[in-house]
Amino acid sequence: MKKSTKIWLVISGILLIILGVFCIAKPGNTLVASAWLLGCFTLISGISKLIFTFKTQRFMPNSGSRMLSAILQIFIGCFFLFDLLDTAVAIPVVFSLWIMFEGITIAIQSFDYKKVGFGQWWAMLILGIVGAILGMYGMINPVFSGTVLSTLIGLGIIAFGVAYLMGFVGIKKFEIALNIK
Repeated sequence: MKKSTKIWLVISGILLIILGVFCIAKPGNTLVASAWLLGCFTLISGISKLIFTFKTQRFMPNSGSRMLSAILQIFIGCFFLFDLLDTAVAIPVVFSLWIMFEGITIAIQSFDYKKVGFGQWWAMLILGIVGAILGMYGMINPVFSGTVLSTLIGLGIIAFGVAYLMGFVGIKKFEIALNIK
């Protein structure tokens, strides 16, 4: 493998570790960047859920709660994208509200699954209740929620950086196995 390829792998790993540390050290900046990404993902998810609801409302009862949840997701996605700074401040509260509402929706939907004989309906019920409780906790303590979110993002990015550096160290094994330099 070319030496320049190995160098870029090391540089990428180091930069990811630095970025991860920055995310942990600067949770506000991390939330602004996250606001944009979450806006895109939430908008797409809400549109997908709305399409799913329209296509399945004939045979899945309680489609009203799914439709309301989809509309809420679309609204949240647009909100995130149009006002990033206010979103960075509001993101823990809004995110917690979404988690709480989605948990309630999943708990309600679990009974539809029970009616059609799905054996694990109770797991959906429990997960929905847990989600609703976690969402409520996030609403009560938004500063903690924002810090936790930024820290988790930072730790994930650091993990990728360390994996890149480990990949650099492991490349020698590939070169030996494939007899290339």
